[in-house]
Amino acid sequence: MSRSRCERCLRPESHCLCALIPQLGSRTRVLLLQHPSEVNHALNTARLAALGLTHAELRVGEVFEDLPQLLQQPGYQAKLLFPAEDAQPLQAYADAPDDSPLLLVVPDGTWRKARKMLYLNPLLAALPRVTLAEGAVSRYRLRKAPEPGALSTIEAIVQALETLEAPESFAALLRPFEALIEGQIRAMGDETFLRNHGQGHPTIQDT
Repeated sequence: MSRSRCERCLRPESHCLCALIPQLGSRTRVLLLQHPSEVNHALNTARLAALGLTHAELRVGEVFEDLPQLLQQPGYQAKLLFPAEDAQPLQAYADAPDDSPLLLVVPDGTWRKARKMLYLNPLLAALPRVTLAEGAVSRYRLRKAPEPGALSTIEAIVQALETLEAPESFAALLRPFEALIEGQIRAMGDETFLRNHGQGHPTIQDT
């Protein structure tokens, strides 16, 4: 028999995270485009980010027929948070506060699935791209990162917002994420965690 779950955070009711999810405002708008396979992921940090930001929206799918409407936010510049050789550092927009605020479009999924989403949505692939500063270290300690600087979706959003809107802090957005990690560590036991992950490189691009 399956356990009942919270319909807001999608966690089992006995492990509901809603009390830890803040309500943070931001000048930047965030549009999260989540691959369907990520909805039932154990972490699902994209959903946590969308719940914790008043100016965030989460859409699930591979093809987004209403993408033109989603991107047409009057007064906002739409930018895709995704690597590319010609991607601009987000810091460049933080240094130009008089410009229109950003609509930050964030694909959520593995790198392969995110690239597929871009392929299936040419309008998404055509957006100007922005990137985070190098050197960030993830707090997710349970898996090895596919490459240095890989962050979970919620960590990437926090870093992006703190870059664009300094000195504002968005660290509260990470509280439910950290609680999830601690819960997983408790479930496996300290000895198992230290044996398997004590020397590991922190984290992976997840969801």
